[in-house]
Amino acid sequence: MYIVQRGAWTLGGPPGRGEQTVPAGQFLVRHVGRLTAFETTAHLTAKFLVLPPGELKPLLGNRVITGLADSAEIRLLTALTDMIHATVGDLGPAGVEATHGALIELAKAVAKGRFDDVEPRLAPALTQAAKDLADRRLADPELSPAMLARELNVSVRTLHRAFAAVGEQVATYIRHRRLQEARLALAAPSGRLSISELAAHWQFADSSHFTRTFKKHYGQTPTEYARSAGAASLSPNSHLPGHGPAESA
Repeated sequence: MYIVQRGAWTLGGPPGRGEQTVPAGQFLVRHVGRLTAFETTAHLTAKFLVLPPGELKPLLGNRVITGLADSAEIRLLTALTDMIHATVGDLGPAGVEATHGALIELAKAVAKGRFDDVEPRLAPALTQAAKDLADRRLADPELSPAMLARELNVSVRTLHRAFAAVGEQVATYIRHRRLQEARLALAAPSGRLSISELAAHWQFADSSHFTRTFKKHYGQTPTEYARSAGAASLSPNSHLPGHGPAESA
């Protein structure tokens, strides 16, 4: 993040993209992956912040965010960085963690304020970030479009628009992924959960709802699928423990 109060800061662009100049009174946020060449004018007064990309890159994608340096979020962010610089040596671990979180949340607010009406080219990055988060939280009863939007610091409307731009729906993705995991569990050779336990684990309303949804998606009930998976594992062509492969006559 570049915040320029006086002068101008010209940044080298990635391959295929030209230079970008941040004039006085403006800020610019982008994900570069690595530092690039730059030029500054005389008497430059500016701040240059290197922020952790993990939580911000899904919001930015390959987009460059610019705006006024005197916006409320940028003024608060600047004041916070000054305070951190002055006090970080005296902070304990809890204080460091708290200031890190506050800095990231402010940076997210700056980015979110500039593109809450997500552009089509940002949709794939935001959609993938939501999918990655959903995959890690599939068994969480709180998992929902609202939770994903909150964690990614975008509106629910923005999240739905991002999925729609790539031809998908948030709730459908969550349901299909839970069904996939339940099917894998049904095919497990040992330690298999009951149908009601699977339904509860993967956050279906009850075993009947789970059964109907599973059959609609896979063409078999969970019980039928488990039976067929068990039969397949015991077919004559399967390799059984303690037996070598059959020799041809």
